[in-house]
Amino acid sequence: MNNALAKKEFINKVEDLQESMLNSKSELIAKGNSDMFPLKHTFAEGIYVREMFMQAGGLVIGKVHKNDHIWFLLSGELEIATENGAELFIGPCYVKSPAGTKRVLHAITDSVFVNVFPNPNNITDIEELENNLTCTYYSNYEKYKLLNK
Repeated sequence: MNNALAKKEFINKVEDLQESMLNSKSELIAKGNSDMFPLKHTFAEGIYVREMFMQAGGLVIGKVHKNDHIWFLLSGELEIATENGAELFIGPCYVKSPAGTKRVLHAITDSVFVNVFPNPNNITDIEELENNLTCTYYSNYEKYKLLNK
């Protein structure tokens, strides 16, 4: 299968799963910050750090990131799938994530996952930051890229 077709297939499957999860009434499906995946937000001059604790067995579908950033797995084991395939990460480790990446994370063990984002305007409103840094869907990211060439 060619790479463009594989990427499109991944996108379609992940966004279908995401829609099912977002529309679910199940208490087992968390949407955003929750007791299942508690978030900690930390700010420094020009930097936003988002830390998430994931319980073993947890599954998270992330948003599409608009910019390159660095993420750290401080502890634990995560299987992470992107349009480029799935890979096992064992903490501690870190990775540079390119713009346009959407991840599906599966916690093999309890894990601590951290994203580090540029925050040049020192915004502390989490909703505004998420809107500035991410898109829920690939189609929104494609529009963002066209508008920001």
